[in-house]
Amino acid sequence: MRQASRGSKLLLCALAAASFSASALAQSWPHSTVTVVVPWPPGGPSDIAARPIAKRLTEDLGQPFVIDNRGGGGGNIGSAVVARAHPDGNTLLITSSAPIVINPSLYKKMPFDPAKELTPITNLLRVPLVLVANPAVPANNLKELMAYIQSKKGDFSYASAGSGTPQHMTGELFKSVTHLDMTHVPYKGSAPAISDLLGGHVPIMFDSMIAIMPHIKSGKVKAIAISGDKRSPLLPDVPTFAESGLPQVVSYAWYGFFAPAGTPKPIIDKINAETLKAMKAPEFQRILADTGSDYVGDTPENFAKFVKEESVKWSKVVKESGATVD
Repeated sequence: MRQASRGSKLLLCALAAASFSASALAQSWPHSTVTVVVPWPPGGPSDIAARPIAKRLTEDLGQPFVIDNRGGGGGNIGSAVVARAHPDGNTLLITSSAPIVINPSLYKKMPFDPAKELTPITNLLRVPLVLVANPAVPANNLKELMAYIQSKKGDFSYASAGSGTPQHMTGELFKSVTHLDMTHVPYKGSAPAISDLLGGHVPIMFDSMIAIMPHIKSGKVKAIAISGDKRSPLLPDVPTFAESGLPQVVSYAWYGFFAPAGTPKPIIDKINAETLKAMKAPEFQRILADTGSDYVGDTPENFAKFVKEESVKWSKVVKESGATVD
């Protein structure tokens, strides 16, 4: 009995020491430069979330948070760098949803497993997508557009910012729900897709409000419907897909904060708390308002649950559409 009691005490002491060590580690973190990988080229929507967050964390925590843009592979290359990084809180990831919840179903071979190799910290923002049309398209609402697409008998295309992007998958969700025959035309980013839309080379596209808003305001494209669950204050006259008769079409481009799996929980919790504080600051609130985004700061646990739900949703869309990039 004494031996068992002594063993129990030793175990409790070891657990207490480990707990104290993790807590002390979190208190001292960060003790050097923190690299925040954005797995997309500079200037993209992920940067809109990443750069103000990194700036504020630098100011509040007293160590540099440096953005490292590593584009390529639909976001897989930069994300894999973080997945393989030492889990000490010094290498983090801010990315759109694609490499986390879309690519695992879209790519036959992934360089990392987001469900096993990354730990969710918090959602940073979510922005609805807008279905827009070139002014020459003879439709001013979703019902008219669907009738027009049907009349083309397969001779119709839609553009997106690239294969596997939320823009592409929202188009596939729309196709799946409506059973319309459309050809996907992927581009390398929103800018060239928008350019061809404005030039009349493609008739419609799905894009985030962040990228397409200036062209809607200038009248160069027509906004047909928005993919959020409610109308946007920036586009109060544009109905949702649900209001237009397609309640199944709800989609957001969202951007999240992740760390390598195995990062100590106290560090994850500290990053979460400091990030939520940064998100409530006036600078980030202005970004949300300017881009039509929702505030979605959350606990790591709730964000992890949301990521799992999104993975199931987009896996189904990929399977039904037959989409692939391989």
